Amino acid sequence: MCEYCGCQALETIDELTQEHEEVIRLISHLRPAHRSGETIRMAEVAREIARVLGPHTQVEEEGLFPALAGDFPDQIATLEAEHRRIEAVLSEAADGGVPSDPAWPDRLMDAMAVLRDHILKEQDGVFPAALAGLDTEEWEAVEATRTKAGSTLSRQAV
Repeated sequence: MCEYCGCQALETIDELTQEHEEVIRLISHLRPAHRSGETIRMAEVAREIARVLGPHTQVEEEGLFPALAGDFPDQIATLEAEHRRIEAVLSEAADGGVPSDPAWPDRLMDAMAVLRDHILKEQDGVFPAALAGLDTEEWEAVEATRTKAGSTLSRQAV
Protein backbone atom coordinates (compact mmCIF):
# COMPACT_ATOMS: atom_id res chain seq x y z
CA MET A 1 0.00 0.00 0.00
CA CYS A 2 0.88 3.69 -0.03
CA GLU A 3 4.10 4.67 1.67
CA TYR A 4 5.29 7.61 -0.41
CA CYS A 5 3.77 10.62 1.37
CA GLY A 6 4.65 9.85 4.96
CA CYS A 7 1.05 9.79 6.17
CA GLN A 8 1.58 6.41 7.84
CA ALA A 9 3.84 8.15 10.33
CA LEU A 10 0.60 9.27 11.98
CA GLU A 11 -0.75 6.51 14.22
CA THR A 12 -4.36 7.00 13.10
CA ILE A 13 -3.50 6.75 9.40
CA ASP A 14 -1.19 3.82 10.10
CA GLU A 15 -4.06 1.99 11.84
CA LEU A 16 -6.44 2.73 8.97
CA THR A 17 -3.80 1.43 6.56
CA GLN A 18 -3.29 -1.74 8.62
CA GLU A 19 -7.05 -2.30 8.54
CA HIS A 20 -7.02 -1.86 4.75
CA GLU A 21 -4.24 -4.45 4.53
CA GLU A 22 -6.21 -6.87 6.70
CA VAL A 23 -9.30 -6.42 4.51
CA ILE A 24 -7.24 -7.07 1.36
CA ARG A 25 -5.87 -10.21 3.01
CA LEU A 26 -9.39 -11.36 3.84
CA ILE A 27 -10.64 -10.62 0.32
CA SER A 28 -7.93 -12.95 -0.98
CA HIS A 29 -9.70 -15.79 0.89
CA LEU A 30 -12.94 -15.09 -0.95
CA ARG A 31 -11.64 -15.83 -4.43
CA PRO A 32 -10.91 -19.54 -3.91
CA ALA A 33 -14.09 -19.98 -1.86
CA HIS A 34 -16.10 -18.36 -4.67
CA ARG A 35 -14.48 -20.54 -7.34
CA SER A 36 -15.26 -23.65 -5.26
CA GLY A 37 -18.82 -22.59 -4.50
CA GLU A 38 -18.10 -22.52 -0.76
CA THR A 39 -20.82 -20.07 0.20
CA ILE A 40 -20.52 -20.89 3.90
CA ARG A 41 -16.84 -19.91 3.84
CA MET A 42 -17.67 -16.76 1.88
CA ALA A 43 -20.20 -15.77 4.54
CA GLU A 44 -17.63 -16.38 7.29
CA VAL A 45 -15.08 -14.17 5.53
CA ALA A 46 -17.74 -11.52 4.87
CA ARG A 47 -18.40 -11.37 8.62
CA GLU A 48 -14.66 -11.03 9.31
CA ILE A 49 -14.40 -8.19 6.79
CA ALA A 50 -17.43 -6.47 8.35
CA ARG A 51 -15.85 -6.81 11.80
CA VAL A 52 -12.71 -4.97 10.62
CA LEU A 53 -14.67 -2.37 8.67
CA GLY A 54 -17.05 -1.46 11.53
CA PRO A 55 -14.67 0.68 13.60
CA HIS A 56 -12.65 1.59 10.50
CA THR A 57 -15.66 3.16 8.80
CA GLN A 58 -16.65 4.92 12.01
CA VAL A 59 -13.22 6.60 12.20
CA GLU A 60 -13.45 7.67 8.59
CA GLU A 61 -17.05 8.90 8.61
CA GLU A 62 -17.10 10.54 12.04
CA GLY A 63 -13.51 11.79 12.16
CA LEU A 64 -11.62 11.98 8.90
CA PHE A 65 -14.30 12.62 6.27
CA PRO A 66 -15.98 15.57 8.02
CA ALA A 67 -12.62 17.33 8.19
CA LEU A 68 -12.16 16.88 4.42
CA ALA A 69 -15.74 17.33 3.21
CA GLY A 70 -15.49 21.10 2.89
CA ASP A 71 -12.67 20.84 0.36
CA PHE A 72 -13.73 17.59 -1.32
CA PRO A 73 -17.52 17.28 -0.98
CA ASP A 74 -18.14 15.17 -4.09
CA GLN A 75 -15.29 12.76 -3.38
CA ILE A 76 -16.35 12.27 0.25
CA ALA A 77 -19.97 11.72 -0.79
CA THR A 78 -18.81 9.06 -3.26
CA LEU A 79 -16.72 7.30 -0.61
CA GLU A 80 -19.63 7.29 1.83
CA ALA A 81 -21.95 5.89 -0.85
CA GLU A 82 -19.42 3.13 -1.49
CA HIS A 83 -19.38 2.37 2.25
CA ARG A 84 -23.16 1.91 2.17
CA ARG A 85 -23.00 -0.36 -0.89
CA ILE A 86 -20.29 -2.56 0.64
CA GLU A 87 -21.99 -2.68 4.05
CA ALA A 88 -25.30 -3.70 2.47
CA VAL A 89 -23.81 -6.79 0.84
CA LEU A 90 -21.71 -7.73 3.88
CA SER A 91 -24.69 -7.32 6.22
CA GLU A 92 -26.57 -10.07 4.42
CA ALA A 93 -24.21 -12.55 6.13
CA ALA A 94 -24.35 -10.82 9.53
CA ASP A 95 -26.78 -13.19 11.22
CA GLY A 96 -24.26 -16.02 11.21
CA GLY A 97 -25.85 -17.90 8.38
CA VAL A 98 -25.55 -17.96 4.63
CA PRO A 99 -27.56 -15.47 2.60
CA SER A 100 -30.42 -17.20 0.80
CA ASP A 101 -30.09 -15.16 -2.40
CA PRO A 102 -28.26 -17.36 -4.91
CA ALA A 103 -26.79 -14.21 -6.50
CA TRP A 104 -25.19 -13.12 -3.20
CA PRO A 105 -21.77 -14.72 -3.83
CA ASP A 106 -21.43 -12.81 -7.11
CA ARG A 107 -22.74 -9.61 -5.54
CA LEU A 108 -20.22 -10.05 -2.72
CA MET A 109 -17.38 -10.41 -5.22
CA ASP A 110 -18.60 -7.29 -7.05
CA ALA A 111 -18.73 -5.38 -3.75
CA MET A 112 -15.21 -6.55 -2.92
CA ALA A 113 -13.97 -5.17 -6.27
CA VAL A 114 -15.55 -1.86 -5.29
CA LEU A 115 -13.87 -2.14 -1.89
CA ARG A 116 -10.43 -2.71 -3.40
CA ASP A 117 -10.82 0.38 -5.60
CA HIS A 118 -12.21 2.28 -2.62
CA ILE A 119 -9.15 1.44 -0.56
CA LEU A 120 -6.88 2.77 -3.30
CA LYS A 121 -8.84 6.03 -3.37
CA GLU A 122 -8.34 6.43 0.35
CA GLN A 123 -4.69 5.40 0.35
CA ASP A 124 -3.74 7.57 -2.63
CA GLY A 125 -6.14 10.47 -2.11
CA VAL A 126 -7.81 10.80 1.27
CA PHE A 127 -4.85 9.99 3.50
CA PRO A 128 -2.35 12.28 1.73
CA ALA A 129 -4.99 15.06 1.59
CA ALA A 130 -5.59 14.65 5.31
CA LEU A 131 -1.88 14.79 6.03
CA ALA A 132 -1.58 18.01 4.06
CA GLY A 133 -4.78 19.68 5.13
CA LEU A 134 -5.89 18.78 8.64
CA ASP A 135 -4.87 20.96 11.55
CA THR A 136 -4.08 19.80 15.07
CA GLU A 137 -7.65 20.20 16.29
CA GLU A 138 -9.00 18.13 13.40
CA TRP A 139 -6.44 15.37 14.04
CA GLU A 140 -7.43 15.36 17.70
CA ALA A 141 -11.06 14.88 16.64
CA VAL A 142 -10.06 11.99 14.38
CA GLU A 143 -8.04 10.46 17.21
CA ALA A 144 -10.96 10.87 19.64
CA THR A 145 -13.16 9.03 17.17
CA ARG A 146 -10.60 6.23 16.93
CA THR A 147 -10.44 5.97 20.71
CA LYS A 148 -14.24 5.70 20.84
CA ALA A 149 -14.48 3.24 17.94
CA GLY A 150 -11.57 1.06 18.92
CA SER A 151 -10.00 -1.27 16.40
CA THR A 152 -10.11 -4.97 15.74
CA LEU A 153 -6.37 -4.87 15.11
CA SER A 154 -5.00 -2.79 17.97
CA ARG A 155 -6.67 -0.56 20.55
CA GLN A 156 -9.96 -1.39 22.18
CA ALA A 157 -12.94 0.95 22.48
CA VAL A 158 -13.09 2.98 25.67
